[in-house]
Amino acid sequence: MALKDIVVHVDLNAESERRLKAALALAEAQGAHLIGVYAIPRPYIPTYAEAQISVEVIEAQHAAAKEAAERAEAQFKEATANAGVSVEWRAQDGDAGRVLGFHCRYADLTVVSQPDPDQSLFDGDRDLPDRLILTAGRPVMVLPFGYKGDLAGKRILVAWDESPLASRAVHEAMPLLQAADQVKVMVVNPSTVPGEKRDPGADIAAHLARHGVTVEADHVTTTDMDAGNMLLSRAADMSADMMVMGAYGHARWSELLLGGVTNVVLSSQTVPVVMSH
Repeated sequence: MALKDIVVHVDLNAESERRLKAALALAEAQGAHLIGVYAIPRPYIPTYAEAQISVEVIEAQHAAAKEAAERAEAQFKEATANAGVSVEWRAQDGDAGRVLGFHCRYADLTVVSQPDPDQSLFDGDRDLPDRLILTAGRPVMVLPFGYKGDLAGKRILVAWDESPLASRAVHEAMPLLQAADQVKVMVVNPSTVPGEKRDPGADIAAHLARHGVTVEADHVTTTDMDAGNMLLSRAADMSADMMVMGAYGHARWSELLLGGVTNVVLSSQTVPVVMSH
């Protein structure tokens, strides 16, 4: 079992080169078809100014957008010229969230980046990653801002809480887990039922082992640290280079206002995180 097609978000900012490098390495490791997707922005004309904007101005904006798309395509083709896998370029009019949200439904994984924290308007300002995680219906890999890794996924931490979202994330990430050298399933503050002897981490670890995953289970009970920061701490302890988890078990606005595991991880991630909703 392997990933067959991977979508990577391509644009003209500094993160695009790092994102493409990571996605290409993953595609080569999995033998997957790599699809670069570029969203061509439509001209922005405020309603109050529509009557004052000339045809020439609109045409100039279209020309600039076309030229930017051509530069992005050239950079993509140069970066993938010697790729060991098949590659494909797609450019489509529209905002990045809508365009990527469409194309990622036809792929096994989509790779995007965490926004520049210094340019965020507020804590949790992650428009593109969040939109895709919540609406794509497919797993999304979010790279930390400034990511410089080549190939992630040799040591993977799986966040497990027995929820449908966690189960979906684990099974959609199965090709990555099977290819890893080490997988650790981490349960934070496992729930207990009086008279019932169960170990959720051991149960999912046994299931993964039957799929050929090299896995161990662990759990921690703590009242001193929230679950999100505990997961990040354990990922650092094992030198993990990837995390896998379900996302937004609570409403996104609730997590942003009150705190939540997804928001904490995406705000402070230092390794790529694969999420499913």
